[in-house]
Amino acid sequence: MSLFTRARPLVAAVSLALAASTFIPSAAQADGPGSGTPYVVSVGDSYISGEAGRWAGSSNNSASRADRLGSTAYFDNAANNAEQINRCHRSKSAEIYLGGGVQGLNLACSGATAATTNGSEFKPGLDFYDNGGGKLGQAKMLQQFAATHSVKMVTVSIGGNDFNFADVVQSCVVDFLGSPSWWKDYCYDDNSVKANFTSSNVAAVKTRIATAYANIRTAMRNAGYADSSWTLLVQNYPSPIPNASGFRYSQSGYTRQSTGGCGFWDADANWANSTALPTINNTVTGAISQAGITNARTLNLTSTFNGRRLCESGVGLYEEVGLANWTAPTAVDRTEWVNQIRTVTTSGSSPYYIQESLHPNYWGQMATRSCVRQAYNSGTPKSGSCVRTGTGLTSLGEPKMTLQ
Repeated sequence: MSLFTRARPLVAAVSLALAASTFIPSAAQADGPGSGTPYVVSVGDSYISGEAGRWAGSSNNSASRADRLGSTAYFDNAANNAEQINRCHRSKSAEIYLGGGVQGLNLACSGATAATTNGSEFKPGLDFYDNGGGKLGQAKMLQQFAATHSVKMVTVSIGGNDFNFADVVQSCVVDFLGSPSWWKDYCYDDNSVKANFTSSNVAAVKTRIATAYANIRTAMRNAGYADSSWTLLVQNYPSPIPNASGFRYSQSGYTRQSTGGCGFWDADANWANSTALPTINNTVTGAISQAGITNARTLNLTSTFNGRRLCESGVGLYEEVGLANWTAPTAVDRTEWVNQIRTVTTSGSSPYYIQESLHPNYWGQMATRSCVRQAYNSGTPKSGSCVRTGTGLTSLGEPKMTLQ
C-alpha cells in the first residue's frame, strides 16, 4: 500500500470531522474580561452616585415643581422598592448610564471616603472591606463584577469627604446665619476648616486617594484584566456656587439662605472657588501619578455648572423665573443645576434630604452624563473639560455639553 493510499482514510476522517463540526453549535461565550457587552462602572462618593438627582431645579413653594424622578429616585434593588445600601443614593439619573449599547453599573455611595467606614451608616470605600456578612468595599464589589462582565472604563470621584466637605459647608452656613453683616464671621479662617487644607493634611489625603486608585487597579487585575485593557476616568469636583459678584441675592440679611439656600458670605464664596476647590481638585488629579496609574484619563468638571450654579444670577427658583415646573421647555436653562443647602430645620415630613445639599441635581447629573459619554469616546477614552455649549436639551434629554 502506498503512502498516499494509507493516508486517504485519515484525510477522509479529518474531513468528516470538520464537516460534522459545522452542525454542532458552539458554546455561548460568557461575558468577562475583554468579551461581551461593554460596561462602564462608577465608584466613589456622592458626586458620582447621583445624590440630589431626584430634583430638576428648586422651588420653595412646592417640591412637586422640581420633583423629576419621584420617591423611587434612589431605589436600586431588583424590586425597585429600596436601596441596596441605605443612603448611598444611587440615583436613576446618575451619570454612568450612557446608553447606546453600553451598560452602566453604579457602585458609588454618598458619603463615601477613600476607605470604608462602618458606623451608624455603612459607607463602602474604595477598598476590599469584607465583613463576611455581605458588606463589601467598592473595590471588592468591582472585582467581583468585573470578573464576569466586560468592564471597559471605571469612573471615579473620591476625596471630597476626605477633606470633610460636608463639615466645611456646615461651618460656612452656620457662620453666615450666626453673624450680622456688620461683624461677619467667616468660615475660611475657622481653625476647624483651615485644618483640612494644611500641607500635611493635603499630603495625607492625597496618599489615601492614591491608595484608592491603586485598589481599583488591583481589583481589575484580580478580575483578569491587563492595565491596557481598561481605563480609569478620574473626575474632579465642580464649582457649586458663584463668586461674590455672581450671586443674585445680597449678602445682607438672611435671604441667601432663607430663600436661595446658599448661605455663604461673599468672602467665603470667593475662598471656596479660589482656594478650597483648586486644592481638592489638584489633590484628586495629583494622586494619579502618586499611585503610578498609567491607564488614566481625567474629566475636568470645575466649570461645568458655571451659569447654572446655586443662587447664580441668570437662573432662579421656579417661582422666581415664572415657570410652572420642570416640564417647561426652558426649565433647564432658567433654573439651577445645583441643589439648595438644607439645614437642620428640614422637617421629617419633607421629601428632601439634608445630604442632597450642594450636589448636582437632575440637570447637573444629565449634563455630566453627556460628558462622561464623550469621554468614553466609543471605547477609546479621552481626557477633557466638560463645559456648557448651548441651550435646551439634546435628543437624549441632556443639556448641550461639550468635552473640550
